[in-house]
Amino acid sequence: MTIVFKISDNLKNKVIDYYKDLRKEKTPPYAVFQAEDADTTITLYESGKLMFQGVSADIDANVWLDLERRLNNRIINIDGTESKEKAKETNKFDVATIGSDEVGTGDFFGPIIVTATFTAPKDFPFLESLGVRDSKKIDDAKILKIAPEIMKKIPYATIILDNPTYNQKYSKNNNMNKLKAVLHNKALYEIKSKNYSYAKIVVDEFCKEDKYYEYLKDIDSVVKHITFLTKAEDQVLSVACASIISRYTFLKKMDELSDSVHIPLPKGAGPNVDEVAKEVIAKYGHAKLKEIAKLNFSNANRLD
Repeated sequence: MTIVFKISDNLKNKVIDYYKDLRKEKTPPYAVFQAEDADTTITLYESGKLMFQGVSADIDANVWLDLERRLNNRIINIDGTESKEKAKETNKFDVATIGSDEVGTGDFFGPIIVTATFTAPKDFPFLESLGVRDSKKIDDAKILKIAPEIMKKIPYATIILDNPTYNQKYSKNNNMNKLKAVLHNKALYEIKSKNYSYAKIVVDEFCKEDKYYEYLKDIDSVVKHITFLTKAEDQVLSVACASIISRYTFLKKMDELSDSVHIPLPKGAGPNVDEVAKEVIAKYGHAKLKEIAKLNFSNANRLD
């Protein structure tokens, strides 16, 4: 698999720093560097093009595609094409919506969590009083405080893809975005089935609309008529609530997994994660990682 896209200037130095310890001695013509991260080869060219090649190219690329989406409002698809649609600045909080968002797709340890919620205008004052917004802009301490209050009053459905199931399902034909699409559809279907009166269904866009529905072509019950928005969690309260509840559930599950191995498990997929993974292997063996980590991440290949 090969994925190529142009990285934004504000992320270029982050890419250079991230792969500085994985660089190969020889650099291809017109390249800033070439690095090898387990079974993925990463090349940054002077033009700004960033190329990922290998079996896990989609996983490694998704880290940067997600940052482009969230920091720069760029929707870059897994095939390298870029959507011209950008997030709208208008506030969409004035209608009842069903919205969904996910957490955990960039973390080596822990499950993937997708939540869908329903919010109506009568809920807005309560949610705004809590300072509800995108969970990535709220620290974990506040998430742990306000999420239970939200969950008491706001209808929600949370779907958890645990690590053993993820490791079983992930394949060339079941990439990260396909798994996310299936989880979003399950959560949305569960909430929609309760027959709330809503104006729109909104999903924080992680792929093009046609690709999203293509991922679901073998699913019997598919939720249709979805509005896909970048940075939807900043515009739609139902998506913001979904983001917060997903994060809260992820934090709780990470605590459970940490307790199960008696080791604090870090979030993300950086070098510190590798060190903790080695500690888990030393204590429990490689098989334990199947229960607590996503084995297709490059981190797993760096542990041998």
